[in-house]
Amino acid sequence: MLVLAPAAALVPQSTTGRSFTPLGSTVQTRTASQTGTTVKTLKRQGGTPVTEVNSKTMDMWDSGKMTTVQGGSLKTWSFPDARVEGVQVGLRTEGRPLNCNIELWQGPDNTPYKLDVYLEDGALRPFKAIVPSPGGSNSIALRNTGQLEFPINAVVEADTNGPMQMGRGRVIQGGAVHTIPFDPSVQSVGIQLVTDGRPMTARVELMQGPYNDKQVMEIYSEDGSQRTFFAVVETPGVGNVVRIVNTATVEFPLTATVEPLSVRD
Repeated sequence: MLVLAPAAALVPQSTTGRSFTPLGSTVQTRTASQTGTTVKTLKRQGGTPVTEVNSKTMDMWDSGKMTTVQGGSLKTWSFPDARVEGVQVGLRTEGRPLNCNIELWQGPDNTPYKLDVYLEDGALRPFKAIVPSPGGSNSIALRNTGQLEFPINAVVEADTNGPMQMGRGRVIQGGAVHTIPFDPSVQSVGIQLVTDGRPMTARVELMQGPYNDKQVMEIYSEDGSQRTFFAVVETPGVGNVVRIVNTATVEFPLTATVEPLSVRD
């Protein structure tokens, strides 16, 4: 749920939806009898315990389907089955910057969904998102727009976790900007953008200090109701702020929902 209170208030008591296990983490699972959800206690490489309260998990890095995309090259994945209504996309590097374009192709000369992604450090903050793919005959195209020295490790596979469940969001009018600060204990957040069926163009930034972008995502969707935007953003450290800009005109509002997914104990 999008919260406008001070940063310290953005520590969840319970959260539902998908989660992504951070790299280099170990997981201990227990059941919360009060809520019936699964509570995961993670230990990062530094030994810091992190609590996640979710009903579903997605450990995409353990799938063994990682592909290396060299700088300047293009890689595509096909999903012809109409039953595949979403595609998991995970991108990371070995600590170097990441620049790429992600497109959903549906038939010839039809690109209803586009993402432009920038990461300052693709190991500390890997990119994780769900690309909606209704209708069948879909392909995901990934172009590494970085130089040859900056390869990308990519995992692209069908999403089997079902629809994402998040709380009510906030309407952001065309041309408006909204920022959400987070408590240092919040280690990752889920971001969802939707419209009422109109096109959606937006920019989502993770900032850590003034004019210090750690992650930037430029989003275009032909139909923001059928093809929503959902991503998990890692927020290690202090001073993290998510900034959402509706880059469309005033006739095209969007609804944004931002929820903490994992919290350091």
